[in-house]
Amino acid sequence: MTVIVQITPEIGPGTGVGAVAHHLEQEWTRLGLDVRTFGMKEAGGDWLPQPGGGVGGRLALMARVVWFSTVGTRRARAHLRAHPEQVSVCHNDVVAGDVYVNHGIVQAAMRARGHYRLRMLRNPLHLFTTTRDRWRYSRPGTHRVVVNLVSAEESLLRQSYPRLAIPTVVIGNGVDIERFRPPTSDERGAARAAIGRSADDRVVLFIGNEFGRKGLPLLIAAMAGLDARTHLHVVGGTPDLIVQASSSTAAAAVEGRVHLEGPHPDPRPWLSAADVLVMPSAYESFGLVVLEALASGVPVVATPTGCVRDLVVDGINGAVVDPTPGALVRGLNAVLAGDRSALARAARATAEEHSWARVAQRYLDLLTEVCGLDPRGAARSVSDGGRP
Repeated sequence: MTVIVQITPEIGPGTGVGAVAHHLEQEWTRLGLDVRTFGMKEAGGDWLPQPGGGVGGRLALMARVVWFSTVGTRRARAHLRAHPEQVSVCHNDVVAGDVYVNHGIVQAAMRARGHYRLRMLRNPLHLFTTTRDRWRYSRPGTHRVVVNLVSAEESLLRQSYPRLAIPTVVIGNGVDIERFRPPTSDERGAARAAIGRSADDRVVLFIGNEFGRKGLPLLIAAMAGLDARTHLHVVGGTPDLIVQASSSTAAAAVEGRVHLEGPHPDPRPWLSAADVLVMPSAYESFGLVVLEALASGVPVVATPTGCVRDLVVDGINGAVVDPTPGALVRGLNAVLAGDRSALARAARATAEEHSWARVAQRYLDLLTEVCGLDPRGAARSVSDGGRP
């Protein structure tokens, strides 16, 4: 039987990049494939602390990224040499694997937010990952192919790394259309009651951990232009980011209408309560939460980053807006004044075209093409050529 090993520091629902690996694992397992994980434990770094808030959290994140990129690379390569029957998909940090999934480009994210040189210089982790990925992309044979999540990201990759020496393809992320679904009327009422919202309130939802890059300050500023029935619920963020957001001048101006819920592993209760999801990001490699919201029947107001250009259609399932408070106000008012039932149906229809089953099959097709994976489930017969 073919063995697929996914290389990722963590795997599981609600973990960003790790969630992508989790859903692929689920779909491939349903097809009878043997799917394994090379994670932080296999890299010998499971003793490292989990990132949290503050300086300590940033140092913990840096330690884990550096460890998985260096020690993890050495151990992953040794593992793959010892198991030539395995095909591999790498999702983060490690410079090894047949297929590498580009989940984001640091330089592109920093340029999108402005003050590029300052942002790069003041964060050693940005400099480390940029150097690591320059090495990754410029060496023929580091990976057999790079998967980009949207076509715009493929273009950004080539601009960021003009010496790119590896073939590229585009395969978008998917969504679990069974786990994320529109709530019933009773479920919606209960979800809104659980967060203290009445039927007459308008619930704007933001989900994300990087408040600055994802545009939460813009959204909080926009709240002053929305009527008093409108409440913003923010799911995610570290403790220091939450304190910073709650103490901002913009938040004080709309006191009582911005609710910082903190991080939660399951966004579905808030999606069931929401009237609209907002993602005013400066940069996204994909933006999985957009698909999760659409699958839940929640229209989306977002800036044209990541998957938004491909999924969100003005007046049909949401609105695409510029990254300014005024544009957010106009987009939100247009969606909140629309036909909620029609918007929900259109949102769900869009998401159903992007199930994880379809995405997982596209990865299998790619593995068949570049690694000799037998689609019937037999072990591949190609050599280990191309692995560093």
